[in-house]
Amino acid sequence: MKTSLLYRIASVLLLLFAIGHTLGFRQTDPAWGVGPLIDSMRSIHFDVQGLSRTYWDFFTAFGLFFSVFLLFSAVLAWQLSGLPPEIFARVRRTAWTLAISFAAVTALCFRYAFTIPIVLSTMITICLLAATWLSAKKPI
Repeated sequence: MKTSLLYRIASVLLLLFAIGHTLGFRQTDPAWGVGPLIDSMRSIHFDVQGLSRTYWDFFTAFGLFFSVFLLFSAVLAWQLSGLPPEIFARVRRTAWTLAISFAAVTALCFRYAFTIPIVLSTMITICLLAATWLSAKKPI
């Protein structure tokens, strides 16, 4: 399989991960019994460096931060897929950093998340590791 195709597959999976995460991370199921906790997170305000915030604000911000980085990673993977070999050789460390970062995301998903993020992050990690490994062996 060509490394450019692996990077593009990873990019599409990253985009799907970003969309799913953005749409779903603030959703709850009444069966979970967390309604009172969520209500508390939304209603109790406190001052942080002169601004009134809630824990729900922090939860939302960090969730959206992750979505932004997933989108950035999707763009980066797509850009890596189209680089000529002589340019890719100069950014190989960046490619490895992206792949290793997603290996860490996958480990975190196994520890703290559920099936969909585990599957997506595993597929993304496999694509990124394979593409970066193969790019050292042959041209993109």
